[in-house]
Amino acid sequence: MEFNKYNAYKMMTPEMLETLKKQNELVDDAFSTDVTFEEMRENYIKERKFWNEGGPEPQKTIDIRVEGPYGPIPIRFHYPIRRTGKGAVVYIHGGGFVVGNLDTHSKIIRLLMNETESVVIGIDYHLAPEYKYPTQVEECAFIVEWLRAHSEEYDIDRNDIALAGDSAGANLSLAAALYLRDTKQDISYLRGLLLYYGAYGLTDSKSMRLFGGDYDGLSRKDLLAYTKMYIGEENADLRYFDCFSNDLTKGVPPCYIACGELDPLLDDSKLLFDILKYNKGKVEFEEFKGVIHAFLHHSRILPEAIKAIQHGAVFYKSLAKF
Repeated sequence: MEFNKYNAYKMMTPEMLETLKKQNELVDDAFSTDVTFEEMRENYIKERKFWNEGGPEPQKTIDIRVEGPYGPIPIRFHYPIRRTGKGAVVYIHGGGFVVGNLDTHSKIIRLLMNETESVVIGIDYHLAPEYKYPTQVEECAFIVEWLRAHSEEYDIDRNDIALAGDSAGANLSLAAALYLRDTKQDISYLRGLLLYYGAYGLTDSKSMRLFGGDYDGLSRKDLLAYTKMYIGEENADLRYFDCFSNDLTKGVPPCYIACGELDPLLDDSKLLFDILKYNKGKVEFEEFKGVIHAFLHHSRILPEAIKAIQHGAVFYKSLAKF
């Protein structure tokens, strides 16, 4: 039992409370880490199915498998009906590095496609614990390079790519950008990063002490469980997991950072914003009141989910290279 937590339920918007009621109807204790990782994935897929119904439809969708450094990586292209420019957004899904796939995040991706008026490409990277860090970072960086090499084939601009992601996917978006910067030097082709409620390296914080529980599956015990499944060798170079231990003073693409007020990872987002702003990076931060972690999924009920995607798209468009 964790003491001293705020009563998050009293701070939630009516729509957030309605969302939790629906979530519990769909799968009881959907985000428990006290089961096998296989059961965690089954519960996650079952709970997310409802939230992915409806939403914008692409003009066309292309599913392919790319041979990556650790085996085939499924990726999915979403081409919008209304398209502006040849920019592309690579979307990296969340799920604690352990759960999630292209289908569990389909609506988020399609909404982002519609709002950015750009091609959005989802990555189905290999999951932990079968594949440990830094497999996922290297796969995401690899796909960016692969897309640049095959840009003409898929009608995108190799020099106009953005990265976006939620939760673990936000971590991987920032980590992949840093990895590419450190290994390839020139990442001027990255238009920007859209980072939704990511974990960037804090192991303890005010927000972790005050929030997180059964309602979001992000108690301290849960956070440690995900980290344990993801991180293998204790002495590994963790600069692309704990991004705060990397150099954030230069070479970071423009960032839109968003988080919910009641998210235990809120302070990760705040700290990232403070560091980038202090070092004169182009960055925007937005805190959505009365909502919890993973609120982006709940666009069927939560207006904040739509706003966060729309505001990220406005930031993305403001960086347009055409």
